Amino acid sequence: MIDFIQTIWGDYTLRTVIMGTALLGMVNGVLGCFAFLRRQSLLGDSIAHAALPGIALAFLLTGSKATIVLIIGAAVSGWLGMLLVMSIIRMTRIKEDSALGMMLSVFFGLGMVLLTFINRLPTASKAGLQKFLFGMAATMLESDVLAMAVLGLLVLFLVIVFWKEFKLLSFNPEYGETLGYPVHLLDVLLTAMIVMSIVIGLEAVGVILMSSLIVAPAAAARQWTDRLNVMVVLAAVFGASSGIFGALLSGAVSRLSTGPTIVLFVTAVFVVSFIISPKRGILFTWIRRVQSRHKIRFENVLTDLYHLSLHHAEPRGHPVPVLRTMNSRGVGIQRSLNLMQRLGLVRQTKRDLWILTEKGTAEAEKILKQRGAPNGY
Repeated sequence: MIDFIQTIWGDYTLRTVIMGTALLGMVNGVLGCFAFLRRQSLLGDSIAHAALPGIALAFLLTGSKATIVLIIGAAVSGWLGMLLVMSIIRMTRIKEDSALGMMLSVFFGLGMVLLTFINRLPTASKAGLQKFLFGMAATMLESDVLAMAVLGLLVLFLVIVFWKEFKLLSFNPEYGETLGYPVHLLDVLLTAMIVMSIVIGLEAVGVILMSSLIVAPAAAARQWTDRLNVMVVLAAVFGASSGIFGALLSGAVSRLSTGPTIVLFVTAVFVVSFIISPKRGILFTWIRRVQSRHKIRFENVLTDLYHLSLHHAEPRGHPVPVLRTMNSRGVGIQRSLNLMQRLGLVRQTKRDLWILTEKGTAEAEKILKQRGAPNGY
């Protein structure tokens, strides 16, 4: 393991890509939690597409392909796009998802037109801008990672500073307004931070796939917890680990793009969480549903025996077919009776009749009381 780590750390390209993608996944995982909880999952996709014309305009105005210059252009374009969406929602009857969809298509179309224009320029410096469509993490330099780190840590610092306000904004903004919080300004700030977290990853993952890093880590983390602080930490871990393992796999397999590999890893994390998480996973949900059906059938058979005992003076017992007729589905009766016998709630006579014990009678009365039904009904 030590030799493996030393080998990775000694490779400049792989080391740079791992650091950049890990930072990218962590920042987007944290900010994605707030977008996810506010039901703004389309926000990441819209911002990523809105950033494309900013990248093109930044290159046309400066002639530079420096990462920090293109990131600033992408951030300004994405932020203006989101301000436009917020204005449309506030001033018209158009809903948020429709406004986001309109902004996504218009800005992306504008970006593609500008890229087409750039490609027709008679200069060699235009090469390389296409990587922002699908990402090209292998081209990252340490200076790019440093710029991403500065911006990413700034975003995380603001999350810590405004933690209480962002938490209130995510769950109950109306209550925040009654307390005097500047909810609109906080919304603009949080949106600007999400814009920043997205644009720093465009070089690695690209415009097309960037939205998955906003949604998937947060959605996976939500399956495991109901607490926001735990969700944020899990989303950061899921995002960072997906970046690391995606970079490692793409480095180990030739001609395997880093961005799509990272997206596949984070998607796999979500799928696994969706299946096996104890709180919301479909596996444990199915297990709890089966357990609940067994419990209900068990209680129904017990209370049915109790009702039958009330209507017969002698405790002579009752056969299984009678209990089947009283049960809506009539399945699992024998299994429930065997479990009751092991628990000492019923006993079986030599004639295959079932009789409640004193313990079983008390348990049946307890169940009926919990259900709010009077004894005998």
